[in-house]
This record gives sequence, structure tokens and C-alpha cells, in this order.
Amino acid sequence: MIKKKSIYGLFLSIVILVIFILFVKENFMNSREDILDSFQLEMPKKSAESLDIDLHSSNAVLVNLNDNKILLDKKSEEIIFPASLTKIMTVLVAIENIPELNEKILLPQSIFTDLYEANASMAGFLANEEVSAEDLLYGSMLPSGAEASIGLANHVAGSERKFVKLMNDKAQQLGMKDTHFKNATGLHHPDHYTSVKDISILLQYALTNNTFRDVYTAQRHTISPTNLHSEGMTFTSRMFKNISSSDLPHGEIIGGKTGYTEKAGLCLASLAVINEQEYILVTVGAEGNSHTEQYNITDAFSVYSGL
Repeated sequence: MIKKKSIYGLFLSIVILVIFILFVKENFMNSREDILDSFQLEMPKKSAESLDIDLHSSNAVLVNLNDNKILLDKKSEEIIFPASLTKIMTVLVAIENIPELNEKILLPQSIFTDLYEANASMAGFLANEEVSAEDLLYGSMLPSGAEASIGLANHVAGSERKFVKLMNDKAQQLGMKDTHFKNATGLHHPDHYTSVKDISILLQYALTNNTFRDVYTAQRHTISPTNLHSEGMTFTSRMFKNISSSDLPHGEIIGGKTGYTEKAGLCLASLAVINEQEYILVTVGAEGNSHTEQYNITDAFSVYSGL
């Protein structure tokens, strides 16, 4: 009888232990999912038409960061080409993988040959220039320099191809289900795509990183002297360069990343503070180019002014 009780007691202990392990595991997984879910956007969403806004952009999404809700939606989950909005992910992944931003990085001649042939946007760095990682971050974001992006990619992962894997891993982690990156610059490729909703999820997460926020919201940045630029260089944000004032009726636009390719159209991922609340607006597909009116910026002012 005593032996039976001992066996029964042992069995009961095992059951309790199994239940406890499952409970801990479930709560751990839920905690991890809660962190990632905080960057998933909540409904309901409204169309641009319901807000009486006639957008030039083919796709758009407006998000209130204070309550994580979509306030405007125009084909936000449709597959689009991101152009240089890609560099939001490039800069974020670089920041998360470079512990010392004062570290010097050499930009070899091989980087420039292919980028010149592709007519990529450049920051102004030169072949064989030694630049700090921090200056490459600003060079990627503000003037949208492709050579800066490739320099960061090679430094972090050894090659652009390996760096792109890190970009895609990050996209998967954040739940960017309609995204696949093929390069670190945004140069057009049929397998390099995303959605404006995915870009807004990325930007929402990236803005929680203080270094990224500093780079993203900078209007200009002066790099330190280098071996080939003895007096340094000053970069100006392409978005801020195209607006006379960032003021809005009840706030201001405080950051933004532009983009353009023939396939993507004019693009903009911007951040505004209105009535002490932060908003993200991501738009793509506006007609025009660098020589026309910047309809991507026009759309941003129209949307934000209506809030």
C-alpha cells in the first residue's frame, strides 16, 4: 500500500512539473509576441477619400503612434517598390550591428563602379575614403547615398548579399509579411518589394532606437574631416531641402526619408508632431521625379494639415 502511494505521489509530482514547464513556456512566448505585436497596427482604418484628401500617391498609410492606429489607408497592403525607403532598414540594421560608431570604414573603388553605372544617388564620398560609421549612417539617410549604404553593408556582414539576409531576417521578426529585400540601396529589382504598411511598421520600430531617431530627424549633418575631405562635408536631408518650412497648422514635420525610381515613383516616409502626438505617414507612387514638383511632400502637407 505504501509502495502504491509512493508511485502515485511520484506520478503526481511529474504531472505538476510538466504543467509548470508548459505554463512558463507559454508565458515566455506570449511576452515575446507582445513585444513584436506592439509594432503591429490596429484597426479601424479610414480611406483617403473618407478624409476628403485627394492624394497624388497611389499608396499611403497614416499611423498615430500614440495609440498605434491607422487613420488613413490607401492600398496600404498592396505590393510596391520602396526605392530609397529601403535605406530605413539599412540604417537600422547597421546601427544594431555596429557597437562603435566612431569606427573608421574604408570605401573601396569597387563600390563606386557599379553604383555609377546604375546611376544611383550618391552622398559624395570618394573611392578609398576612410569614413566613420556614424557619418555613413547620415550619408545613407540624408542625401540617400548608395555608396554609404554599401559601405555599411560590407562592414557589417562582409558583403551586400549577406547584409541583405540580415535585413530580411529583421523584416520577418517585425512581421513585415509583404516585404522582401534584394539590396541595401533601393535600386530597382523585381524581387525587391514591400508595402507602405510594412514600411510604417519598420519605421515605428526604428524610431524607438535613439541613434536611429537622431539620424532620421536630422536636417543636416557635417562629417568629420577624412583622408580625402580635409574640411569634411555637410549633408542636407533631401526632404527638408525641398520644403521652405516644416511648420504645420498645429505642429511640424520633424523627420523624413524620400525615395524615387521610375517604377516606384516619388516616395516619402515622414514623421510629424501634431497637437503633441506623433504620426507616421508613408506614401509611394506619386508622379514626377527630382526635377518636378515633389508631390510626395505635397501629399504629406495635405494629410498632416487635415489632422
